[in-house]
Amino acid sequence: MHTLFYFIIAIGVLVSFHEFGHFWVARKVGVKVLRFSVGFGRVIGSYRKTPDSTEYVLSAIPLGGYVKMVDEREGEVSSKDLAHAFNRQSLSARAAIVAAGPLFNLMLAVLLFWAVLLIGETGLRPIVGPIAQGTLAETAEFEEGEEIVAVNKQATANWNEAMEMIFSSALEGQGSVDVSVKTRDEISATRILTIPKELRSEPEQLFEKLGLRPWVPVIKPVIGKVLAGKAAEQAGLKTGDLIVSADGEAIQTWMQWVKYVQTHAGVLIKLSVERQGVLLHLEITPEKVFEQGETLGKIGAGVDVPEDLLKSLQVTHSLALWPALTKAFSRTLFYSSATLKMMAKMLIGQASVKNLSGPISIAQFAGLSADQGFVEFLSFLAKVSISLGVLNLLPIPVLDGGHLLFYAIEAVKGSPVSEKVQILLQQVGIFLLVSLMVLAMFLDIERLFQ
Repeated sequence: MHTLFYFIIAIGVLVSFHEFGHFWVARKVGVKVLRFSVGFGRVIGSYRKTPDSTEYVLSAIPLGGYVKMVDEREGEVSSKDLAHAFNRQSLSARAAIVAAGPLFNLMLAVLLFWAVLLIGETGLRPIVGPIAQGTLAETAEFEEGEEIVAVNKQATANWNEAMEMIFSSALEGQGSVDVSVKTRDEISATRILTIPKELRSEPEQLFEKLGLRPWVPVIKPVIGKVLAGKAAEQAGLKTGDLIVSADGEAIQTWMQWVKYVQTHAGVLIKLSVERQGVLLHLEITPEKVFEQGETLGKIGAGVDVPEDLLKSLQVTHSLALWPALTKAFSRTLFYSSATLKMMAKMLIGQASVKNLSGPISIAQFAGLSADQGFVEFLSFLAKVSISLGVLNLLPIPVLDGGHLLFYAIEAVKGSPVSEKVQILLQQVGIFLLVSLMVLAMFLDIERLFQ
């Protein structure tokens, strides 16, 4: 329910803002709008100032919205409204109305990123952890303890931003990525990540081969949150318990405990734990979980991280009014460009369709980002708004970009595309979109089982 709630909020906000773009420009160019609806289906509430004005509607299914304009193609229009019909407007006016939806999504992304940068983003400091042998990071001569300060000359405020910029650069097809770092001796240096061609379209493989992980200090094996109904609770583990040993082997760090649990899936472990100065002996059997082709053990418990340690690992980045707006524009442009390039690569077969995300994945990300806080949720909304805006500008019939394509043809040939041709192309567009949705849903379901 938590995930579903934030998914509905996200889709409701983004699609409503998209439709508001159509609505606002239509009103500005003189088109009469009969209804502006937030949601679909049965009307649960409405408001109309006068019998002849726009009806504002709240509908039962909150997964979008729509704008209904006066249009002779959709029904009979009274003589007094003919001048205000959509189909009677100039080519430029119709194009402006259609383009407004996706452009408003891109504008919303700028506003959301602006808000995020004004409020301040809190994330992990971009400090590099141990470098594994045989990885791209080792080849680039990264060293543990170095702090990433910029990627391709663009400053990075935290670990997530640094990784997003590295991955986006690689997925755009860049063979090398310049990473500016500050060494432990406070010396500025540049590391060149060379990305093999076969990894530039496979994010999961790139993640494994990249070899960059955030630096994590040694943390004691103290139990934090215990999930209800899982192995940890069933075994009697409680928040604050210190793991002393497992099957007689001394446990000194949390990561040592995690690895021990992972390698003992379905196997009984005899534990010694310290609770309020008293040594207790417990038994626990980690649950078998299948992840990325292997079976791992999990007990359903997190680590208790001391608050002062957590604060030392975090950094909050904020900007003043004008610099924040400038960076919000550049971020929106960066993600828009990356989205377009990825779509193009998938279209010509240079990138895997597994990069697609359907409604299930989007809903999961909505819930996860909301868990991380208001600012993270705003950032998530901005990125999905960019995807929605870019997708709708694609020249596919049925989408806004398809209508703009028809208008471009009309501008060249001097007359509208015939209704018969439009209907045929729209049927093709519907087929393509439905196929894309089915594929995205299939990938979502496949991820759930993985």
